[in-house]
Amino acid sequence: MAGLLSNFRNTVIVSVILALIMVIAYSQGPQGVDATFWQAVFRWLHTFFGILWIGLLYYFNFVQIRKMPEIPAELKPAVSKYIAPEALFWFRWAALFTVLMGLILAYTRGAEYAHEALTFGLFGGYAPGDDRFTLLGLGMWLAIIMFINVWAFIWPNQKIALGIVEADADAKAKAGRTAMLFSRTNLLLSIPMLTSMTMTQTIYG
Repeated sequence: MAGLLSNFRNTVIVSVILALIMVIAYSQGPQGVDATFWQAVFRWLHTFFGILWIGLLYYFNFVQIRKMPEIPAELKPAVSKYIAPEALFWFRWAALFTVLMGLILAYTRGAEYAHEALTFGLFGGYAPGDDRFTLLGLGMWLAIIMFINVWAFIWPNQKIALGIVEADADAKAKAGRTAMLFSRTNLLLSIPMLTSMTMTQTIYG
């Protein structure tokens, strides 16, 4: 067991295999492989990638950004050259797949459901009960804005700040601050986004 757990790749592979066995077991339930089953599959994937994305967002904001000024100058390259680029790889792709799985999940509940959510309940006219779509749509659009921030602002500026893209010291400093501000923006948006996602699902189903 220690040999398995000491290898990251093998640990993840075994974990995924165990999860897929569980997914297959759920497919044998009374509902079979119907629309509800696929909703469950995409909700699982949406949740997994969301945890990876937001977990790394919180790592950057709760830990790395706050503690970097305290790290001695000779030790900072360990973070900027090794840890940060790896974390940003998982961060940006998790953001993409979180949003993608979320949109697919919405459409597995029907195109009208997805359109209502994406228009805050205004699709086809606002009616009693459409407040659920207003609240869900708010969370969806906050997540989409956060995703755009990752790919259009945080990652391009982090490439400059970390030296992945050649730039002078002033450009690196400016890029680092820009990336930090957009990361903090995502932190600000993340808590209301998570409120929308969790409470809508619990209260409205």
